[in-house]
Amino acid sequence: MRLALGGGGSGGHVFPALAVAQSLSACTKDEVELLYLGRATGVEATLARDAGVPFRDVSARPVRDRNIVAQLWSLGALALGVWDAAWALRRFRADAVLVTGGFASVPVAIAGRLLRIPVILYQPDIEPGWAVRQIYRVATRICLTHASSLGGAPRGKSVVTGYPLRSVFAEVDRPMARAHFDLNGSPTVLVAGAVQGARRINDTLAADLAGWLETAQIIHVTGPGDYRRMVQLRDALPPTLGYRYRPFEYLGDDFPMALAAADLAVSRAGASILGEYPATSLPAVLVPLPMAGGLQLANARALEEAGAAVVVEDAETPETLLPLVREILADADRLDGMRQRASAAAQPDAARNIARAIWEARR
Repeated sequence: MRLALGGGGSGGHVFPALAVAQSLSACTKDEVELLYLGRATGVEATLARDAGVPFRDVSARPVRDRNIVAQLWSLGALALGVWDAAWALRRFRADAVLVTGGFASVPVAIAGRLLRIPVILYQPDIEPGWAVRQIYRVATRICLTHASSLGGAPRGKSVVTGYPLRSVFAEVDRPMARAHFDLNGSPTVLVAGAVQGARRINDTLAADLAGWLETAQIIHVTGPGDYRRMVQLRDALPPTLGYRYRPFEYLGDDFPMALAAADLAVSRAGASILGEYPATSLPAVLVPLPMAGGLQLANARALEEAGAAVVVEDAETPETLLPLVREILADADRLDGMRQRASAAAQPDAARNIARAIWEARR
C-alpha cells in the first residue's frame, strides 16, 4: 500500500500523521510505502526526514489576507501547489491520502480528490482551522480527536478516533524517564512551548528563574530563539539552584520521556496536549496562544472541563503562573486528582482507529 501524508506548520499536525503511518505499517501484512507532501521551509520537512519518510515540496500559502493582491498571490500558490501535489501523487501511485491540517495540506487534499484517491482527514484540534474547513468539502472520511467536534463536522463521514500517538509513548515509564534526565525525587515541572517554543512563557521563567527552581526541578523546552538566553540565566545562578534546571532547545524523540518524568506541565495548548498529556497522565497549566483563531483555547478548555488542567490567559501569565504552579504542587490531593482525570481521557487506540479508516477507504 502507498500512503501519501500531508499536514504541516506545527508538530501537532505532523506527529499524528507519522503516528498513523507507523500504526498502519504495524497493522497490515502489506508493505506500506510513504511520501510526505508539504512545504520545504516548514517544520514538516524536518520532522518527516527525521522519521525517514521521503519528502516532496508543495507550493502553498494561506488564503486569508484581506488585501486583494495578497489573496490573488495566495490563490496562485494554491493552484501551483495542487499541480505539484497531483504530479507527486500520480507518480507515487498513492492508494490513499491522509491530511492533518495546516494550509500546506489543502493542495494535497484537493489533488487527491481530483485524482479520485480517497482523502482521509484527521482533525487534531477541537475546532477546525481554515485549512480543515476547506478539506471538509473534499474528504472521503473525517477522523476527530474529540466528541465535541462532531457538531461542526460534516455528518455521515465523521467519526471520533482520538489523538494518535507514536509507539514510543507506550514504551516510556516514570522511573526510566526521571533517570534519563538525572532527576531526583523532588517535584518536576515540564515547561514547553511546542516545537518553536513560547516566548511569553519563557519570559515569565526568565523574570524569576530562581523562584521557579526553588519550587521544582524544571525541564524546559525553550525553542531555538531563547535557548542561549536561558542557559546564560542558569549559569548566573548558584550551583545549588542551577543544577535543578534542564534547558533544551528541542527534545524531539526524547519529549515523551520529558512528559513521563514531569509532575506538572506548563505549556501552550496545541492539539498534541489532547493526546500526549492524557497518555502520560500529566496534569497541566495551559496558556493558550491568543492569536490561533481560538483553536488553542478550545483545546485547553476540553482538558480543563475534564478536570486535568487549569487554563491561564496569556495576558495574566507573568503574575499568575508561578503562584498557581506552587499552589497545585503543594496540594497532593489536587495534583493526584488531576493526574487520574488526565489518565481517564487517554485514547490509546487512536492511531489504530485512523489506520483502520485508511485501510477501509483505500482504492
